[in-house]
Amino acid sequence: MTLNIAIIGAGIAGITAARTLAQAGHRVHVFEKSRGAGGRMSTREGVFGTFDHGTQYFTVRDPRFSLALQTVPGTTEICRPWSANAVRVLDPLGHVFEAARNTKDAHFVAKPGMNALVRHWAKPLGTAVAYQTQVSRLERSAKGLWTVHAVNSTSGKDVTEKHAGFDRVLLAMPSVQAEQLLRNSGKATASAAWLKAMAKVEVAPCWTLMLAFPNAIQPDLHIGPQWNAARSTHHRVAWLARESSKPGRGKLERWTVQASAAWSTEHLEDAAPRVQAKLLRAFSELTGIRAEPSHAEVHRWRYAKTITPLGVSHQYNPANGLGTCGDWHLGHRVEDAFVSGLELALTVCKSAHRL
Repeated sequence: MTLNIAIIGAGIAGITAARTLAQAGHRVHVFEKSRGAGGRMSTREGVFGTFDHGTQYFTVRDPRFSLALQTVPGTTEICRPWSANAVRVLDPLGHVFEAARNTKDAHFVAKPGMNALVRHWAKPLGTAVAYQTQVSRLERSAKGLWTVHAVNSTSGKDVTEKHAGFDRVLLAMPSVQAEQLLRNSGKATASAAWLKAMAKVEVAPCWTLMLAFPNAIQPDLHIGPQWNAARSTHHRVAWLARESSKPGRGKLERWTVQASAAWSTEHLEDAAPRVQAKLLRAFSELTGIRAEPSHAEVHRWRYAKTITPLGVSHQYNPANGLGTCGDWHLGHRVEDAFVSGLELALTVCKSAHRL
């Protein structure tokens, strides 16, 4: 039986689910509120180059994820290992106090930015992906078909839309947003058990600082420390990475600094200039780089890293055709999102075969 399926969210979970279902012969329609695919595998582009201001790298532990990376045409050209000089661990003063951890897990990045992997996988879906389209409500008819209510902003102004006739609706979005959408859609949409379980998922926010030092660009020369990535115990900063050390990123000296979950939570509603100043000060303390950056900006992720996952790879209700997927079901890794989207799609396929 061929199904007409709506997928909300074009991160790696949503695109993985969409590709799997399309390859199984189902019709898919993906709704994404942003201008492109990627989710937290995002890349900020500007005159000074790119910044991976969301996901910094990914690991490959699951054999299904490894198989996809090796067999999807063109993917091996996009994904490259990143040595990162073996990730250091820093104390609040910038001193390396612990050797690299988890070195058995290779670090990989997509080039020219992290979003390249998801966008490459989304490309065969073509016009089946609607960007700048934010879903506001779901509605199920007496005949069991779903209508997606959305706001499309591609024209520069908000246009209300209704997309009807879906057999299944899969939510590939952060847990808080998925829970809110279900609540907005009425009590009959999701079970109380689902909502109760999702409410227990904890996802921490993250402030990200992006810095560029174009005056430092010289062959084989960079400023500051000799390492390219580090985890930190500084109360403000959890992670630092030299963006220009990643494959395919160019030589211009650029850094990405991600704040700790606790500090980001405490300062979640602070004004961006204040956050930028505090993180820049911490960056200087940790790296010893006192030069004034030519470019500095911050980005706030309200839902960045899963602290307490749901504990199952996905949710699916065959009675009404509603499902959820995303990294928050299993953890915070890129491959958690991949596995979640894949397993939800396979569950939908198996359910369709029984009809």
